[in-house]
Amino acid sequence: QVQLVESGGGSVQAGGSLRLSCAASGRTFSSYCVGWFRQAPGKEREFVAAIDWSGSITDYADSVKGRFTISRDNAKNTVYLQMNSLKLEESAVYYCAAALVFRPWVSNEYESWGQGTQVTVSS
Repeated sequence: QVQLVESGGGSVQAGGSLRLSCAASGRTFSSYCVGWFRQAPGKEREFVAAIDWSGSITDYADSVKGRFTISRDNAKNTVYLQMNSLKLEESAVYYCAAALVFRPWVSNEYESWGQGTQVTVSS
């Protein structure tokens, strides 16, 4: 398994931007697909975006398409989530997770999860 650590969360005004990072250590990171999920208080965890092992295939939740971009740098063992035009309702803890199979919406496929990073969007 890989170990994942998220960073880059913080407070931002609505309409602003943040870039989250997911740094990996352990087994060969380039073999893994990576997904980003988020969970707001009182709500279920939801899929945000995912990227395959090579970086050539990505998938996004409809709610973030056109505003969020997922990318990876396998040389740095890191996946990024660039979030633009953030909305109030996107305040949540954001988690990255790693899977060997690219089934981005299936949370049970992910075998490793980070501890999460808080994103707070204010008016």
